[in-house]
Amino acid sequence: MTPAHRELLREFQDFAQTAPSTQSFMQLIAKRLHEKVTRYNWTGFYLIDPADPGYLVVGPYAGSFTPNARIPLATGLCGAAATSGQVVVVQDVSKDPRYLAGSSLVKSEIVVPIFVNKQLAAELDIESYFAGTFTNSEQEFVEACANILANYLSKLH
Repeated sequence: MTPAHRELLREFQDFAQTAPSTQSFMQLIAKRLHEKVTRYNWTGFYLIDPADPGYLVVGPYAGSFTPNARIPLATGLCGAAATSGQVVVVQDVSKDPRYLAGSSLVKSEIVVPIFVNKQLAAELDIESYFAGTFTNSEQEFVEACANILANYLSKLH
């Protein structure tokens, strides 16, 4: 993990102590990741649709394109992460038939499921215009960001 990654993690941990709402906390994470990590071209969250738990709906995000607003749980990389409960990393989305295009420029993606009390609460989804962006070190960093949000959410429940 780079010093810049560690600095962002500290910032997120600090904001977790004072965040006025879950939405504002997720928005800060999405915005800061998008601003500070140059290869992260879209960062955001998907949440279980409270009206229909068979779908994910887009939450706070930052990026250069409009994401898929609603995704069936059985569809796409976000759906794969939701149903498996595992992190999904794709270094070249053109080679993965599960990829749902939000932008034709996207080359790689990582989706980290976020659990609270063993229930899927959200997913942190990051897309890059560069193939191979999500190295082991990048995955470790993104998972650490997701864990900070999971800890924040667990204190609310």
